[in-house]
Amino acid sequence: MASMPRLWRNRDFLMLLALTLGLGAGQGAAWTEVLVLPALAVVMTLSTMGVPGQVFRSPRALIYPILVGLALNFVVLGGLLLGLNLLLIGDDALSQGFVLLVAVPPAVAVIPFTSLLHGNSTFSLIATIGAYLGALIITPLIAVALLGTAFIHPVKLILVLIELILIPLIVSRLLLWSGLSGRLEPIKGAITNWSFFLITYTIVGLNQELFLRQPLTLLPVALIALASTFILGTVIDRLARLAGVEPPTITSLMLLGTLKNYALAGGLALTLFSQQTAVPAAVSTIFMIVYIIWLGFQKRHSAK
Repeated sequence: MASMPRLWRNRDFLMLLALTLGLGAGQGAAWTEVLVLPALAVVMTLSTMGVPGQVFRSPRALIYPILVGLALNFVVLGGLLLGLNLLLIGDDALSQGFVLLVAVPPAVAVIPFTSLLHGNSTFSLIATIGAYLGALIITPLIAVALLGTAFIHPVKLILVLIELILIPLIVSRLLLWSGLSGRLEPIKGAITNWSFFLITYTIVGLNQELFLRQPLTLLPVALIALASTFILGTVIDRLARLAGVEPPTITSLMLLGTLKNYALAGGLALTLFSQQTAVPAAVSTIFMIVYIIWLGFQKRHSAK
């Protein structure tokens, strides 16, 4: 019994528990959906407390992470998703769903996941902000070129940027300047892990019926999700090691090169197309969760 308190604070256990509850008892997700955005904002605030403020004082230092983030997420990951979509997907609705994934910026969760996996939080923060600013131009261009219509409102992306990056960053600076960050440090891990539990349960629970009733039809989608996370992440890891990149920055590169904003893609799919179009985003979300758990295991194993 002595290990139970530690177990209930363990990130991987909580995420697996959330995945299991989402598939087995996902009805509660309809009630927790409204809490996802605030929970992610809390995680972002806690994660960015470790980013030094002086990093923003040198514009030249921002250029490299921004260019790398744009290249990895839109060119490398986007190109892989688009190519596999053309090869494996014959259904128009599913194909549109993958085009939406190509078009959207990286997951906002890249930043807190970087912190959880002891990556280069500063690099991930700068690259993610740059990718969202670039997405204001890149996303509509991809949509027009591949779907034939401009469907994304820049205001939506700006609101995401403000709510999930800018405001948490400002709050984290205030916590640091006021000294309150020190008081939060002992419970920072628990708050972050339970916030991810809520987010994971909600995402899985909202798509419970899809995963349980249509497993075989999801096979091609799952293969693409597998290739764009585990396989692509491994390739990025190996190439970065060969190039002599430091381990914390490798973690950032892997996350930037494998994670898309699945929530945004799924919301756009449901709003502008159909539930079937949202399938790639929903399946990819599950793979993202398992992928993060796997990366955490790999990190602990390599540290021993």
